[in-house]
Amino acid sequence: AERLPALATVPGGSTNVFARALGLPREWPEGTSMILEGLRLGRYRTIGLGRADDRYFTFCAGFGLDAAVIHRVEQARRRGRVSSPSLYLRAILSQYFFASDRRRPAIRLERPGEPVEGGLSTAIIQNTAPWTYVGDREVNPNPKASFDLDLDVLALRQLRVPSTTRTVTQFFSSRPDPTGRQVLRLHDVAEFTLVSSRPQAFQLDGDYLGEREKVRFTSVPAALRVIC
Repeated sequence: AERLPALATVPGGSTNVFARALGLPREWPEGTSMILEGLRLGRYRTIGLGRADDRYFTFCAGFGLDAAVIHRVEQARRRGRVSSPSLYLRAILSQYFFASDRRRPAIRLERPGEPVEGGLSTAIIQNTAPWTYVGDREVNPNPKASFDLDLDVLALRQLRVPSTTRTVTQFFSSRPDPTGRQVLRLHDVAEFTLVSSRPQAFQLDGDYLGEREKVRFTSVPAALRVIC
């Protein structure tokens, strides 16, 4: 990273998770001012990245439900809808109740030298925390995720209504620590592969990338220098 140009990330989207995780304000005018100040003062930071097969990502990836929700939101935006928390909420409810096979988990997680974790319905991968925001409220499936560590994973088994509701509620807690029989959490993992018996929606950094049956994830430490 020290041999490469530094990256300056100007907030310009509806959520700006990566920029905010670097300590930048949510809005672009304030973010630009802070970047200029960082350049003047030489404020740099080296961070790790995640990689899914041959593609890098900065803050998150999803395999299953959350990626399918992002696909629904992208379709709605192409029809002229404005991205908002309410649009995401409707997409989540529609996908969960009407388009998910909640009782037949198809995903397994494989790690070198570790037992296979099977019977998973969806997985969230984080390279930093939080995973996303609802306005100014952080959403934190993996609160210990960090740019300075390897990847964190939260996977859900059967998407039953009571357990899923409880887990999602824990994401919004002021001290999140999602637990339960339907929850699998892994912290600071360097390498793993998600394999599914049927195609699953797949996203990186909030961009829907189609359906996959297998994705290999690796952590890339100290990969990028950023202005913060």
